[in-house]
Amino acid sequence: MTSRPDSAGEHLPPHVMVLFGATGDLAARKLFPGFYRLAEDGRLPADFRLIGSGRHSPGSDEEFRDRVRQGLEDVVEHPDAEILDDLVSRVSFQTSNADDGSDLAAAVRRAEEELDADVEDVRRLIYLSVPPGAMQGMIAMLGRERLTERARLVIEKPFGLDLETARELDASLKEVVDEDQVFRIDHFLGKEAVQNILALRFANGLFEPAWNRETVSSVQIDVPEALGLEGRGSFYESTGALRDMVSTHLSQLLGFVALEDPVDFDAGTLRDAKSAVFAAMRPLDPARVVYGQFEGYRDEDDVADDSEVETFVAIEAFVDNDRWRDVPFYLRTGKALAEGRRTITLRLRTPATKIFSNQAGCNDLVLELTDDPKITVELQAKRPGPDMELVEARLRLDLVDDVPDGDPLEAYERLLLDVLRGDQTLFTRSDEVDRLWQVVQPVLDNPPSVQPYEKGSWGPQAALDLPQGGWRLGG
Repeated sequence: MTSRPDSAGEHLPPHVMVLFGATGDLAARKLFPGFYRLAEDGRLPADFRLIGSGRHSPGSDEEFRDRVRQGLEDVVEHPDAEILDDLVSRVSFQTSNADDGSDLAAAVRRAEEELDADVEDVRRLIYLSVPPGAMQGMIAMLGRERLTERARLVIEKPFGLDLETARELDASLKEVVDEDQVFRIDHFLGKEAVQNILALRFANGLFEPAWNRETVSSVQIDVPEALGLEGRGSFYESTGALRDMVSTHLSQLLGFVALEDPVDFDAGTLRDAKSAVFAAMRPLDPARVVYGQFEGYRDEDDVADDSEVETFVAIEAFVDNDRWRDVPFYLRTGKALAEGRRTITLRLRTPATKIFSNQAGCNDLVLELTDDPKITVELQAKRPGPDMELVEARLRLDLVDDVPDGDPLEAYERLLLDVLRGDQTLFTRSDEVDRLWQVVQPVLDNPPSVQPYEKGSWGPQAALDLPQGGWRLGG
């Protein structure tokens, strides 16, 4: 495969990759572009085939290739024609469903025989981007057809809809694969900015000694979305904001912020450290959870006229260990809010000294989890002039400007590469999933009333009042 001249290359075994949901939005926006960028960087296996699958055929293989090509030309800026041609030439489509996967199994085996390698040396990557209700049936089909042999399974969230269904899903996986074959994907963990939380904290003596309850008064993990449903009414009716975001993305961010020193950056130690955080989390108190629903939600397509599904959630959580005991973690997310942001704020305690007692303000360490990550430390400093008067000041670290020769990978690109490598470090383990459902289950059992909020606002007033001192964003 053609690659950039400066690519280091990856010595990966031949692969047959099966992508369920290949005609869907995720595949078009993230997965096929991720494969293209890996090809462009010379990071895909030298020999592979990519089989799309689903219940309904998009037409002939050539028609599907044209569809993939058009999608990539729409998403990727200035694609390289030679790389694009090579990638698309390796793509095909085969229908399948939970009841019958025999044709798909035959297609996979034909593809393996086409590769320049012994079949036993070919790896399989199976990406399950399917609705929660279809997941267990598809997993069982893969087992019956023996497609799980030499395979790694990528599972999209949500990992169940509550503690019971999550355990049922885990049991169905364990019937056909081992845990080291399962890659539960949370694309937030693939973001450079999220991984940089670990570098910021553990590689810098300025921050690690202060990363505890003695210095930090509260933590805010804030992921508001300006977009509405964007045609996902049916999905949202079956999940809601708590299941979609809090039990997955936001809790994983909490785990990264709160973990103890994992010693090594590898799958075992990092996930052990995150799992310990989740084990110490106090089950959520429904009285400290706010649900909201944006006005006009019930008029959306595929939404019930009397729906009580939450499109917004704000919670107060606690990690009951020596480092974080009594420090509140505030998590917030929602649709149709004032801004789209991904911001973590560590609010530092006001120093005990009384020398500036009448002028002291907040010190915040702010992490913006964007594609060009920014870190800001908000401080108090002396205003220039004859009097001792304090003024707000900021220290900023802009990684794009400061590391101009960096080679960041988009989140799905990074995580797809990790699956090809067999590296589970940035994927979620089964015990993490189980414990997080235990933490949120009290809210599922006793949900708060849904409060309306205006589109373009910051959510219900009760949520704005949840953190003492308000939210950094829109507070």
